[in-house]
Amino acid sequence: MRRWLVLLSLVALALAAAGPAGAKAFSKTDSFFTADDGVQLAVSYYEPTDVTRPAAGFPAVMVFHGLGGSRASVAPVAETFAANGYAVLSFDARAHGLSGGLFSLDGTRELMDIAQLYTHLLAERPGIDSKHIGAWGLSLGGGAVWRSAAVGIPFAALEPVITWTDLYSALVPQDLVKTGAVFQFSNSVAGKIDPTLAPFLPDLLSNRNLAAIKQQFDARSVRADGLSRVLVPTFMLQGRTDYAFDIDQAATAFRRLGGPKRLYVGDLGHAPAKNPAAEQPYYLNECVQWFDRFLKGIPNGIDMKPPVEVAADPWSGKTASFAGLPPTKMLTIPFKGRSTMRGDTTIVRTSKVGFAASETFGAPVVRAMVSGNFDHVVAVLTAGSTIVSEGGTALRTSTKPHTVSIKLISTAVEIPRGARLTLTLAGNSTAQNPANLLYLNTVPPSRRLTVKNLSVSLPLLKTRISS
Repeated sequence: MRRWLVLLSLVALALAAAGPAGAKAFSKTDSFFTADDGVQLAVSYYEPTDVTRPAAGFPAVMVFHGLGGSRASVAPVAETFAANGYAVLSFDARAHGLSGGLFSLDGTRELMDIAQLYTHLLAERPGIDSKHIGAWGLSLGGGAVWRSAAVGIPFAALEPVITWTDLYSALVPQDLVKTGAVFQFSNSVAGKIDPTLAPFLPDLLSNRNLAAIKQQFDARSVRADGLSRVLVPTFMLQGRTDYAFDIDQAATAFRRLGGPKRLYVGDLGHAPAKNPAAEQPYYLNECVQWFDRFLKGIPNGIDMKPPVEVAADPWSGKTASFAGLPPTKMLTIPFKGRSTMRGDTTIVRTSKVGFAASETFGAPVVRAMVSGNFDHVVAVLTAGSTIVSEGGTALRTSTKPHTVSIKLISTAVEIPRGARLTLTLAGNSTAQNPANLLYLNTVPPSRRLTVKNLSVSLPLLKTRISS
């Protein structure tokens, strides 16, 4: 149950590896800030101590932790920026760490906290260059970075990491809640959820009242209308296999952003991402370079490189760069036959021919003609023992056959030569493997679903990146 939080901690803690050469000493001060509603927020302020303060003041970075974390969990990130000449402010978000208050999922109250911290502890602080303050945020903190910029907090550069741009499509894709993910996330703030948000949790776990949930999630997202207001340089980092916030969350933003932008896709992220310690110094160094370019004005060339970079899996130090999102070709594989399953059974189809060595990039799509009284279905696509992707969709009950499309999670997965693709359809993801806890939704055993004309379309990289 705690695996998602453990992986988030590993992302942060492994960043303790030394940053770029020439790192400097810094001081750290812990204190409390009183928000305008009286809630105490625990903060840490870092300042370089063995470099000459620029005439305009130190450029600065605000660092935002993830759900269930604290400023301590991202201290290695803050220390890396401080060691590279930045004043840094990190803080425990409401209902986290030593801070008081209640959790409202990057809601209005959290945005007010960020604005007050930005103004009173950085922009108005003597010795700070108020025109060059950046923001780095992980997961929940990345969502806060996006929303802060969209509502007008004047950050000069952004670095949202393994996060969402559309929270509804991330957690309720095709109107089917990722109940396992929601349960694990909510457990990390249990008993601390704001009463305006708390009633929605039982609805989420029961996949009901979705219109109201979408309204709440849209208010905490930037894809629909916020991205057009983000014009500052933005460096996005996303995971190749992140089942909470997939590649499409950042890829959509990359397509739409109007200012300088960069996208890194690697082995970082939420489950089942691998988060190898050896990769983290590489992309953290790029984070420092991005801020150096746009907060310090150093012409280091990072903005002149091809703006999309994808790391090989497993991490080997090899990456491939592209002028835009990597070019792909679509391969469609049909699965013959007609089958009927009950709510407690599955339909499993395996390709007859082994695959050529290949690598996916993007969201596979499962299509089928269905009829029956299932209210949803979950699809898991595997290649041998490797899960390529999975996803689900709500269904309308009908005795008349109709076509459905299931957009799976957008991933980048290597398919070994000779592997056969297997597609499992069921009411939940545990039917494919008891350890696969993403979709814990249920279908009564008495219900039936008939499936025919089944196929899967795979977006494959035209040129493989991994070995």
